[in-house]
Amino acid sequence: MLRLRGRQIKHDSIIANQTLSNPSSLTQHGMRLEAKLALFNALSKLLLVLLGVVVIPPIVGRVAVSHTDERLQEKRQEVLDLIRRDGILTFVQGEEYADYNILKQEYITLTALPNTPQAQHAPHPPRIFVEPRQVDNQIEDFRILSQQFSSNGRNYRLEIGSSLATVELLTATLRRMALWVLVIGAALTIFTDAAFAHYLLQPLHRLIARKLEGVHHPSAFSYEPLTTTTTDFRRLDDSLNEMMRLIQSAFEKEREFMSNVSHELLTPVSILQSRFENMLQDPELGHAYSLKIVDSQKTLYRLRNTVKTLLLIANIENEQYLREDTVSLAAVLADVTNELDDRLAQREVHLLEDLRPDYVLPRANRTLLFTLLFNLISNAIKYNRWGGSITVTGRPHPQGGYRLAVTDTGPGIAAQHLPHLFDRFRRFQGGASAPEGYGLGLPIAKTIAEFHKAPLTVESEEGQGTTFALWFP
Repeated sequence: MLRLRGRQIKHDSIIANQTLSNPSSLTQHGMRLEAKLALFNALSKLLLVLLGVVVIPPIVGRVAVSHTDERLQEKRQEVLDLIRRDGILTFVQGEEYADYNILKQEYITLTALPNTPQAQHAPHPPRIFVEPRQVDNQIEDFRILSQQFSSNGRNYRLEIGSSLATVELLTATLRRMALWVLVIGAALTIFTDAAFAHYLLQPLHRLIARKLEGVHHPSAFSYEPLTTTTTDFRRLDDSLNEMMRLIQSAFEKEREFMSNVSHELLTPVSILQSRFENMLQDPELGHAYSLKIVDSQKTLYRLRNTVKTLLLIANIENEQYLREDTVSLAAVLADVTNELDDRLAQREVHLLEDLRPDYVLPRANRTLLFTLLFNLISNAIKYNRWGGSITVTGRPHPQGGYRLAVTDTGPGIAAQHLPHLFDRFRRFQGGASAPEGYGLGLPIAKTIAEFHKAPLTVESEEGQGTTFALWFP
């Protein structure tokens, strides 16, 4: 029953750890939604502008021609109204009357027609057409409105013409105005759409910043409701909160499980250890059996250390330790160095301390910090080359706080192993020459670092060594 529960908790905790250790894994690398919306709006507006460049000129041309025709019709009506009011003789004293504007771009002519029964001289409705006309010894194309009518018993032809150059000038002016309006309107809508998309997605940005980025543990998650009027974002916020509650529940079950198992295992281990010691005191025990009991004691000792390590992790995660000490990193490092002098000398590894300046943590746990540095440096010794070196560097961090780095000259770690480096019971350097271990040193270091709100990162390249860095806020 205990085994099944442990497997289920482990499965849940793996999912939770993957989610929390790398919040950016929730989204794939690519463009942000806001950038995609802005790009779509810009491309759609550009497409509209290009379409306008193709469609607007003929439309504007037709509009200009229609406008010219309306002006010709208005002038025809004005002339006919004047003729009805003042009489035809006011305009035509002889056979023809002509009037041009000052630029010769428009004209009005009244021509008396022969009083014959021919159809071409009979009155007819107005017609609009394009024909060349000679003006000041120059032939130009005009758009002409022509109408034949009868007045005082005689037929007349009225022509009102507008130069095509004027029509083309009007067309070009309207085309430029339309294109400018289109371009300016497109640019304004691009900016307004981008601003509105930015405003619309602000709740999503706040959601990511508060509840995804920088959240490496359920205890750091904020369940504060998202303030937004968008229903979709509210649903997303509720779903994230519910998911985090499930993750937190899995973490709590794992903590409880590890704590209970560790406590339960310590008792039988202690009993077995006492029994082995009593058996070794028996004078009738043979030498061969004594050696076997000593080997069993070594295995039991490793098991006891493993159980204690798991219990330490559980106690740290359950916040059973306090941060009430004022701790100097240089002093802790000196204690760790003294503790590891024999192992350094055994492997002929040189340790260089370079803390400039020393950094004092106002609220820390000295015992746990000792364990943290001990595990990092011990790991650097264990996986270093024979006669290598370890450098412990401390410098103020550019963003505030202090950066402490432990660098070794070992073989390095393969890139595919780095994401799982802090997983429990995992080793990556196999082979007969690999040091013994149960893969708990780095998980302990990670747990203690998180307890002190100090991110622990690793950089490594095969053949170039490994660097573990702590950033104390």
